[in-house]
Amino acid sequence: MGRAFEYRKAAKMKRWGNMSRVFPKLARAIEVAAKSGVPDPEMNSALRTAILNAKAENMPKTNIDAAIKRATGKDAANFSEVNFEGKGPHGVLIFVETATDNNTRTVANIKMYFNKTGGQVVPTGSLEFFFDRKAIFEFPKPANFDLEELEMELIDAGLEELEEEDGICLAYADYTDFGNMNNKFEELKIELTKAELKRIPNNPQEFSEAQQEDIGKLIEKLEDDDDVQAVYTNIA
Repeated sequence: MGRAFEYRKAAKMKRWGNMSRVFPKLARAIEVAAKSGVPDPEMNSALRTAILNAKAENMPKTNIDAAIKRATGKDAANFSEVNFEGKGPHGVLIFVETATDNNTRTVANIKMYFNKTGGQVVPTGSLEFFFDRKAIFEFPKPANFDLEELEMELIDAGLEELEEEDGICLAYADYTDFGNMNNKFEELKIELTKAELKRIPNNPQEFSEAQQEDIGKLIEKLEDDDDVQAVYTNIA
């Protein structure tokens, strides 16, 4: 059914199950983005993207505004983005992205989750080359472009692949071209519904249903942690 369908399917499977879990993570992403530059989305592309993704998950404007306000307050937490790599049950490869204000706590928790499920954290960089980091943009098919014309417009900004299914387009680029692509969409007046950096396994592996159940227990523990922003695996 194509890469676009598979990506949307994976995204749905990975999405946090309820608002009590998703909103704090989205809020933290907004806080990190707001502190990385000016707290004005018009002048801060990272913040603009974080807000876009929050809106895609139906996060209320009051929550978004509160997150920005927290980031600019005198008692604002100093979040740092820390990645962890590990091998889980049945040899599955797992890449974990976190945003933490207490690295000691986060390190201890991540190691505990892996250890309790028969896995282990491996040195940073061990799994980096098993995943391709991509910028992925989702948007409705524009009425004023056919796909071939749009592809030609986006290639100079770094487009690697463009797919459309059921009126929804997905554009893929290298993560280093995230800003160029974002700017190009703004120039073309194409309104995005989501813009994300994702790690896609370059050699996905098959696991049995029973094995995936074991792996799922670790993924659930990781995603339940407030510091964890995203979890990626090499499951096909």
